[in-house]
Amino acid sequence: MRAQPKASHFIDGDYVEDIDGWVIEAVYPATGELVARLHGATPEIVERAIAAAKRAQTVWAATAPVERGRVLRRAADMMRKRNRELSELETLDTGKPLQETLVADATSGADALEYFGGLAGTLAGEMIDLGGDWAYTRREPLGVCVGIGAWNYPTQIACWKGAPALVCGNAMVFKPSETTPLCALKVAEILVEAGLPKGVYNVVQGYGDVGAALVTHDDVEKVSLTGSAATGAKVYAAAAAGVRHVTMELGGKSPLLIFDDADVEDAVGGAMMGNFYSAGQVCSNGTRVFVQNGIKDKFLERLVARTKAIRLGDPLDEETQMGPLVSATQRDKVLAYMKQGVTEGARLLAGGGEAKLQGFEAGCFVEPTIFADVTDDMVIAREEIFGPVMCVLDFTHEDEAVARANATDLGLSAGVFTKDITRAHRVIARLEAGSCWINNYNLAPVEVPFGGSKRSGVGRENSRAAIEHYSQLKSVYVGMGPVDSPY
Repeated sequence: MRAQPKASHFIDGDYVEDIDGWVIEAVYPATGELVARLHGATPEIVERAIAAAKRAQTVWAATAPVERGRVLRRAADMMRKRNRELSELETLDTGKPLQETLVADATSGADALEYFGGLAGTLAGEMIDLGGDWAYTRREPLGVCVGIGAWNYPTQIACWKGAPALVCGNAMVFKPSETTPLCALKVAEILVEAGLPKGVYNVVQGYGDVGAALVTHDDVEKVSLTGSAATGAKVYAAAAAGVRHVTMELGGKSPLLIFDDADVEDAVGGAMMGNFYSAGQVCSNGTRVFVQNGIKDKFLERLVARTKAIRLGDPLDEETQMGPLVSATQRDKVLAYMKQGVTEGARLLAGGGEAKLQGFEAGCFVEPTIFADVTDDMVIAREEIFGPVMCVLDFTHEDEAVARANATDLGLSAGVFTKDITRAHRVIARLEAGSCWINNYNLAPVEVPFGGSKRSGVGRENSRAAIEHYSQLKSVYVGMGPVDSPY
């Protein structure tokens, strides 16, 4: 057990165990090795975490915002100093290669803590002059927030949800995915070490029953989920029953439109970033790549050549470019989609099956896969695969491409590659998606809002927009003269 934590949960500033909870096995997906064994939260653990958060929140809310910001910025510095250790843990937790985790996981979590820590002193309401009388608004915390994470970016998501919640004066109970239970514990540990009062940020493990208990708890005022659209619909409904605030960052089947005048190498690079990074396990991926007919052959030629050069291998080797999928379950799901694509008549240009690597025979590796001549009605073009499977579709005219791109009930992301900047802005304005790119793809700096439209979610993460989703305004009317009453 190379990554066994001190205990399964982190509550009220310390590790807590309860072996009566369901067993959770953390498996290194590159080898199938068991790296840690934890236990899901029992009802008693859930109540203990909520009680700690509720008690600590009142103290934290009374702390000056600038002091809250200092705590978050200290935690950011600590995460950067420990980046290697945290990145190796992320790799064991997810299977993502160190080449990625060293630059994209703990570092992006630290970015969130630093950014929101820097906003602390700007949290303010406004004064409203009413001509004698006046009014003002106060920005106040919501209370106890619940964060439910996904398994693809466990460290980043723990910070993306925690940082804005904490800077606004809330407390949080965070439940990682049972597939990747390890990283959030380190985030909680670092926050307390940085000076966060005990109980303000807690981590509990568990399956869906634990998530349901948290989402519906009477003392919870806010729920933030990262997950699939199907899961989001259920959690949204459960949270709404208690009239709770929600942020839902859900899945997508996002379009990437590549026009004839695009730089081919840049477009190929963007498409690969939007399909193969993290072995395709990214919610915003542009998995429907629409390529205009005039550039199609050249685009596919370079795409296949560059895809076949991707280095799969040991995730702990920094030369490795692609690791395994997160679990055997996810591997089998993706392999089934690959088979479906062949059955439906898509043209397989690269990959298409399981990758067998010497020394990693029990790993969950699949080949980066390209399907060409994909049509809109194919299952692989309609359903989120969440693996390294790119679907390339042809188009002739701009209006046609936009209409087909929007023909989905999901709307997380979209992208455009073209040298015509007027067309780029025109097309982006017409695409029904919340997070978009022009001549790039999948970059998500904390300064920019992130989130989807349609069934891909509600609310926004990151940027100043997140403050709106973790705080509420109180309006105060101030009378300056006698009360004019007709009674």
